[in-house]
Amino acid sequence: MGFISENIDKALGAVEKGRENMDYSPQSREVGRVLSVARGVARIEGLGSVRSEELITLGVGVPGMALDLLEDSIGVALLGSNTGLRAGDEAVPSGQVLSVPVGESLLGRIVDPLGNPLDGGPHPETFETRVVESEAPPILMRAPVDTPMASGIKVIDTLIPIGRGQRELILGDRQTGKTAIALDIILNQKKGDVVCVYCAIGQRSASVARVIDTLRSHGAMSYTFVVVVEGDAPSGMQYIAPYAATSMAEYFMEQGKDVLIVYDDLTRHAQAYRQLSLLMRRPPGREAFPGDIFYIHSRLLERSTRLKPEHGGGTLTALPIVETEAQNISAYIPTNLISITDGQIYLSPVLFQKGMLPAIDVGKSVSRVGGRAQAPAYRKVSGDLRLTYSQFQELEAFARFGTRLDQDTRKRIEHGLRVRELLKQDRFSPLNAAEQVVILWTVSLGLLDDIPLERISEVQEYLITKLEEGFESMERLPQAGPKDGVWAELEKAIVHHMSLWREANAAA
Repeated sequence: MGFISENIDKALGAVEKGRENMDYSPQSREVGRVLSVARGVARIEGLGSVRSEELITLGVGVPGMALDLLEDSIGVALLGSNTGLRAGDEAVPSGQVLSVPVGESLLGRIVDPLGNPLDGGPHPETFETRVVESEAPPILMRAPVDTPMASGIKVIDTLIPIGRGQRELILGDRQTGKTAIALDIILNQKKGDVVCVYCAIGQRSASVARVIDTLRSHGAMSYTFVVVVEGDAPSGMQYIAPYAATSMAEYFMEQGKDVLIVYDDLTRHAQAYRQLSLLMRRPPGREAFPGDIFYIHSRLLERSTRLKPEHGGGTLTALPIVETEAQNISAYIPTNLISITDGQIYLSPVLFQKGMLPAIDVGKSVSRVGGRAQAPAYRKVSGDLRLTYSQFQELEAFARFGTRLDQDTRKRIEHGLRVRELLKQDRFSPLNAAEQVVILWTVSLGLLDDIPLERISEVQEYLITKLEEGFESMERLPQAGPKDGVWAELEKAIVHHMSLWREANAAA
């Protein structure tokens, strides 16, 4: 008995000592309950103080974002698999609006919209976060677009120029080269100071893998990072992907850097948002899209701009991609995006089938801002090029009727054929501004009108090589004004080398 009594006294003493040392500070926590679960969405109750876009953890750790705030329940877009999530599970709010990690360590990485690595590497070492959906910079913080974003593609830099801070839409049917153009523009920034972001939304794994392989094989990952959400991911992840990628890009813009972001593509983004909205029983509108479908894209693209020097001076240039069906650019989503952006590059399946690559339809493409940012030399060589090319297209269509053509009309058609041949360009073969100006000035002078079409590319390579070797003003050519004496020197050099080429080929 004494032994038992002694042990009881020790136990009571330990309990008493523990009670004295115990820090009793109870904390209250709001907890809700899951009412229902559907594919990619859930409805919960009991969370009266949750904010819009707040991160909520459901069940055993499924993340979600508050999207619908109703009187009696909250609609949540799930950001993970709902496997194992059931009605009655707990829903715990985080008290934080959904944010993503940002920082220099993202460069060269492949991540999902929440910043989790997808390339097998460690988690990026970031020390800062940004909310996914931040407000666009106000008007007073913005500066005019006056610096070109060189694409290396002749037809774009000449006729549809893009400026840093611009939003230029790329649209066209399936398999017409939309992603190829965006990739070429990213690869052309290799020698520059532009940070590039490629955001893949709802793409097939094989397509994303090809894009990443292209970026790696051309050494572009040193200044690029990729945000990926595949087609089988929850709709909520597809919905937040472009906003998350933009938040990551804005970090670099606020450091005073120039940033280029590609959204590939916003058609799938709109479809993901339509799926979320219909599952949450929002009223459907045109083509079953919700009424705010225009707003979700406008508030995304408005974040692309050029900041004034006192606010960092950085730029964010957006290249959203949208897919059309049967060349219908007046469909709902393409029309919305055309009205939001500062111009569009339209890729025609007809030109693509004819082998005219890139298959850009100059007549339906436009840049509403980039012309102000164009180098002076482009204005000299492209002044009449668009008009000449448009007239050629009309005359070519007219000539198909078999009508007898006068000599002047035939001359215009032959000249237009050379222009069109020169505007063709292989993938991954960008040309700098000086090289483009040389070729375009040559065709503008009519010096290629007697060259067979199949030899135009040969003459182009010959001229560029010779002028880079012997023309001293090559470097300052892009900044040459219309009355600069360099144009007379350039014409003289081109005529000389063309005569040498003709003599060599005549002898052969």
